[in-house]
Amino acid sequence: MKKILIIIIVLFSLVSCDKTKEVATEKIVKPVPKKVDFGFVYADFNVVHDTIKKGDTFGNIIENQNIGDRRVYDIIAAIKDTLNVQSIRFNKPYTLLRSKNKKHNLQVFIYQPDALTYYVIDFRDTAVVAYKKIKPVTIKRRTIGGVLKESLSETLGNAKIEGALAGKIAKIYAYSIDFMKLKKGDRFAITFTERFINDTIYDGVEEMEASFFEYRGKIIYAFPFAQNPNSDKIDYYDEQGKTLKNFFLKSPIKFSRISSRFSSNRFHPVQHTWKAHKGTDYAAPRGTPITTTAAGVVEQSGFTAGNGNFVKVKHNGTYSTQYLHMSKILVKRGQRVSQGQVIGLVGSTGLATGPHVCYRFWKNGVQVDALRLKLPTGEPMTGNNKARFLEKIKPLKFELDSIANL
Repeated sequence: MKKILIIIIVLFSLVSCDKTKEVATEKIVKPVPKKVDFGFVYADFNVVHDTIKKGDTFGNIIENQNIGDRRVYDIIAAIKDTLNVQSIRFNKPYTLLRSKNKKHNLQVFIYQPDALTYYVIDFRDTAVVAYKKIKPVTIKRRTIGGVLKESLSETLGNAKIEGALAGKIAKIYAYSIDFMKLKKGDRFAITFTERFINDTIYDGVEEMEASFFEYRGKIIYAFPFAQNPNSDKIDYYDEQGKTLKNFFLKSPIKFSRISSRFSSNRFHPVQHTWKAHKGTDYAAPRGTPITTTAAGVVEQSGFTAGNGNFVKVKHNGTYSTQYLHMSKILVKRGQRVSQGQVIGLVGSTGLATGPHVCYRFWKNGVQVDALRLKLPTGEPMTGNNKARFLEKIKPLKFELDSIANL
């Protein structure tokens, strides 16, 4: 009987021990991350974000906060070596960090004149402390490529790339590609760098490292290179070291469209008669800048009933160009102009049905079709520079070709 009782006690003890070995599942609570900006933990403050409105001054902004018995005049005098409060501009953001108690005493004022810079006015000590900070910038590299499904601007926009890159590319290729003639299905690839503030906030394109575009069935590369290593002067060259910079730009207007071509017999939309059209019409919104396609001297600048406001530029003893129907002329006769300089704005003056510029081209005193003319190009690099250039672009070209499957 004793043995049976002992066995029962032992079994009961074992069952009890087993119950204590059950692993309790512990609920893990992850701490909520505290937002930190400008070096301050927002959870420690009552935070107010706002922008400078018309009529706002630093003085009336802080006067509307609880700053105790401090005088605005004394605060402005104390911080003048760091921040001139007269430089505070309309529509710029600022942040107020206030105490979390019921009084909401102003403790820190932060002003941001641009995406990178901010000023801190700290009221927490007896003496007001002011300092300027620059946010860290990270440069990230990216290569995109493939087939154009829409315009270059739309393609870059869909890839979440700053629109300024399209303008930069258009400028680089201004001598070799008319971007109005790029077609859906043309291949392209671009390697570029972008700026990020605090490693996360996108701040635009830094520079273009390499690119190519398919244009009229030909692949045209662009690689930046300084022939003089001790100079900051950068020019762009193709994969053979030939400069992309020609004597003439392809078009007097960026990102426009050709509305009428050079023709020996065209029906004039205003005069309603068939006659020669010795120019190329580029349609664009009124006020669009018109640039001279090559350097030269303004030979004529004025108005006629047919041409409207126009400018004619003499480039050398062989070539001249003319720009018609301007809404406004921005140069004078006898003035020297550089390639790409804005000489007027698109309009519809003279015999014109809508805003456009009629671009006319003379070679040896005869009007010719600028789109069909083989224009002079720059000289390619030679010698040691070419060898150095070809070695530099090898990995860049491979990267472009790989992403576009050339």
